[in-house]
Amino acid sequence: MAAKARTDLEVLDQADPLAGFRNEFFLPEGVIYLNGNSLGAMPLAAAERAKRVVEHEWAEGLIGSMNTAGWYTLPSTLGRKIAPIVGAKANEVVLTDATGINLYKVVAAALKMQPDRRVIVMEGSNFPTNNYTVQGLLEQLDKGYTIRFAEADNMLDAIDEDVAAICITHVHYKTGHILDMAAITAKAHAVGAAAVWDLCHSAGAMPVDLNGCNVDFAVACTYKYINGGPGAPALLFAAERHHGKYTQPLTGWYSHAAPFDFERDYRPVADVRQMLTGTQPTASLSTAEIGIDIMLRADMQQIREKSMRMTDLFIELVEQRCGEFGFELVSPRDANLRGSQVSFSNDDGYPIVRALHDRGVICDFRAPANVRFGFAPLYIRYADVWDAVDRLYDILANGTWKEAQYQVRAAVT
Repeated sequence: MAAKARTDLEVLDQADPLAGFRNEFFLPEGVIYLNGNSLGAMPLAAAERAKRVVEHEWAEGLIGSMNTAGWYTLPSTLGRKIAPIVGAKANEVVLTDATGINLYKVVAAALKMQPDRRVIVMEGSNFPTNNYTVQGLLEQLDKGYTIRFAEADNMLDAIDEDVAAICITHVHYKTGHILDMAAITAKAHAVGAAAVWDLCHSAGAMPVDLNGCNVDFAVACTYKYINGGPGAPALLFAAERHHGKYTQPLTGWYSHAAPFDFERDYRPVADVRQMLTGTQPTASLSTAEIGIDIMLRADMQQIREKSMRMTDLFIELVEQRCGEFGFELVSPRDANLRGSQVSFSNDDGYPIVRALHDRGVICDFRAPANVRFGFAPLYIRYADVWDAVDRLYDILANGTWKEAQYQVRAAVT
């Protein structure tokens, strides 16, 4: 729809089936939070859960809470809960460690499925930590592996019979473009390669069907659209058909077949728990459950439909009101090809983002020139779209971003 006035968007908010979820999050007064693609807002119930873990389970229960509060089984308990969000079976997911650590594990396992091949395909322009993690893994393996970097337009051509595995991100962190998981995975399997997917910018923002696409392994953070909290443990998926047939390099007692037998030598459990390593971050896992539970009560198709409509409206309004100030759309214009974020390129993007923060619009900057806006449908309103563009236009028209304090780079952009 064309938005001619803020009241047009207020009508959409009144009819929004997801509107009630906003009341379950803490959102500072006057702030429009368009950064849920970096860190989700805090569910109100998370603070109470954290307090219970610290003051009751830890302070009073002490080590007994490993059993009585279910600490020991949290990775599997939460894995079973979160599995439907990514189209997995309950026994195929654990919540554990950081995304990068999980990626290290699953890529190592995937490479062992084709021990005579030495090529892994990755998307060179995507979030670089994946490149760094895999580069570090290949250096440790020291078996002549190489990374073949490709981009969306030549990804299928890059996957041939030399490839042992692909490691691809579902939604591009900078542009928001969606890669075709089904087609790329099918091509990988057609040439005998394993398929590893990073769901950090799609899990919780759009329907994901790992089993429908026949994916082998996947990882995803839970602190973005799933609202698990800063540094929350990550999702790790291993298809049931691979259980007991792979090994991962970060072996530890949580992945042993009988951890409390305290055997000298490692003997892996033959299910997804083999992807665990050591003692888990219990407080973080416990608070992450709140965001997961909220997400499970929401309709993922409604989330996706609202996301597409909000980002369409945002693009329309920015181009109408701010096009003269050098904003060029970087994200796909077609909402079907775009995740729940919009990026515009602007040579003065960083000071503009800083000035926006002071006007209560929280977004972020990705070098060299991307101004990135994330839309979390559970707590962002359609009227927020109008207000965010209103504030953006104001700082551009008044040259507010040119002030000296906005020219200094902070450590985190």
